[in-house]
Amino acid sequence: MQLTFYGHSCFSITINGKKLLFDPFITQNQLASAININDIEADYILLSHGHSDHVADVEAIAKRTNATIIAAYEVAMWFAAKGIEKYHPMNIGGKKTFDFGTIKVVNAIHSSSLPDGSYGGNPLGFIIINEESNFYYAGDTALTLDMQLIPMFAQIDFAILPIGDNFTMGIVDAIQAAKMVQTKMVIGVHYDTFGIIKIDHQKAIELFIKNELELKLPVIGETIII
Repeated sequence: MQLTFYGHSCFSITINGKKLLFDPFITQNQLASAININDIEADYILLSHGHSDHVADVEAIAKRTNATIIAAYEVAMWFAAKGIEKYHPMNIGGKKTFDFGTIKVVNAIHSSSLPDGSYGGNPLGFIIINEESNFYYAGDTALTLDMQLIPMFAQIDFAILPIGDNFTMGIVDAIQAAKMVQTKMVIGVHYDTFGIIKIDHQKAIELFIKNELELKLPVIGETIII
């Protein structure tokens, strides 16, 4: 399975020939200035919540690629009002099978409002289940005991977790999250983009190793094999 990192919490994974793009925030991210959103293909766009640093490029990419947006009901309807024709609303606890695999929506502890200030519903986490690999994308969240439920839904091969602290979990909490979901591999997101979420990469990697875990921090634009 290939994962391409586009900065902040945005990444793309191809599953069963379908391209899944998560939380596109690229054109407003100075660290991702080398990324051209017109080069990004997507069959589905999955949104963890409505904050601008997760949805800034959704409208442009969705209209160009005709991708289906998967998001909380309120977020999906907000984009529908902007002329997006393909969307599938979900909410916490729900499960749905698509042509790339199955999504189970789980709890995230955060807030959610849309760029115009309107209500964004509940923030979401996603478990993606398919024959290649199962993974958990936590979205923006605090550490929560709800993560202990995730192994009941699927065996998690890797988790994509926020590690920047301040707005979300930091490194120490992400380690505990990895243990709760029973995975040994974590891909870090939601760090370095702003001054208050910058991390020491080497210290973070060493702390994960000390806990017998692997932390991957791909460079923006890099594609890694998982």
